[in-house]
Amino acid sequence: MNPANMNPATANTLTDGSETLHSGGIRHLRLDRLREAVVNSEPYQWLMVPGFIGPQTVKAINATYPKIETGGSFPVESLTESMTIKEVIEELDGPAFESVIEGKFGVDLSGRPKMYSLRGYTRAKDGQIHTDSKDKIITVLLYLNDNWQQPGGRLRILRNGHDVENFVAEVAPDNGTLLVFKRSDNSWHGHHPFEGPRRSLQMNWMTSEGSKGWHRVRHKISAAVKKLTAAG
Repeated sequence: MNPANMNPATANTLTDGSETLHSGGIRHLRLDRLREAVVNSEPYQWLMVPGFIGPQTVKAINATYPKIETGGSFPVESLTESMTIKEVIEELDGPAFESVIEGKFGVDLSGRPKMYSLRGYTRAKDGQIHTDSKDKIITVLLYLNDNWQQPGGRLRILRNGHDVENFVAEVAPDNGTLLVFKRSDNSWHGHHPFEGPRRSLQMNWMTSEGSKGWHRVRHKISAAVKKLTAAG
């Protein structure tokens, strides 16, 4: 249905639960689910939204996902217009998503730089317990795998920095689940080891452009080294 022909009372929600804006459009994000989500305070501020993007969007993302066969994070600048994940990133980059996150976590994100990176492959050494770096304000993780069956690779919200079994929640990295948390000195998270394909998009609001640039350079160097290693 063309949003322009919808009744104004119903024009904000599509049949799959995602929203469309009169200004041009959110086609993939289910912002209504995010608005309804509860922000947990134990052991730090976090929320989870299962199915934040619908199954059709997840399917379209995976049909056009870039080929990533090594571990680590990859910047998104090389994505093409034909890749659905690029459309999702553009919606996450917009004011509607930012406004909801500001309200949920009580932070002012206006003017804060954003950083995006993709993952497609997890190494056995990944998932070690950490808090995220201090130059990150908010971390957003969007999981893109289908019906995750593996015992490893399930992110845990942890109570401390040394025991992966001491957790308050475990998040399967699948079916468009969204996980958002406010970075703090105790925002511990990690998962049991897994090695193999594991797709996700990470987004961060950063404290400054300088810190964003440093992370981008680090990711590019890491990706280049992996390519050279694979070629050798």
